[in-house]
Amino acid sequence: MSATTVAPLTTEDAELLVATARRAAEEAGVTVSVTVLDAGGHLLAFRRDDRAVLISGETSTRKAYTALQLDAATADLVDAVQPGGLFHTLPTALDRPLLFIAGGLPVHRDDRLIGAIGVGGGAPDQDHGFATAAVRALV
Repeated sequence: MSATTVAPLTTEDAELLVATARRAAEEAGVTVSVTVLDAGGHLLAFRRDDRAVLISGETSTRKAYTALQLDAATADLVDAVQPGGLFHTLPTALDRPLLFIAGGLPVHRDDRLIGAIGVGGGAPDQDHGFATAAVRALV
């Protein structure tokens, strides 16, 4: 591997992200769904707890796509999508509806975007915390 090559997000990385987010959620007494995408938006890992609300799976996936498409934490985008906000009309411009609720994080390696994680099922600040704990586990 050359010095300029960045290792992609692997299935092992994705499984670590899912396991860490689930563990953090379980410690908080919350059931969540977790989605991990690679840099191309391909699904690498998905886990929905049977006790979680059914929509949490779609929510975690949309959060991951949002974080990947915009290379930003979804928690930082809430104000931008409010009426009059910078991204208020963006959801109609993309092929996928965006869900701007905390819990989606881009995943970087060597300062390059290699994927994203989305966590859904808890309160927005909880989901953000679970995703953050997962991303930190990769470092």
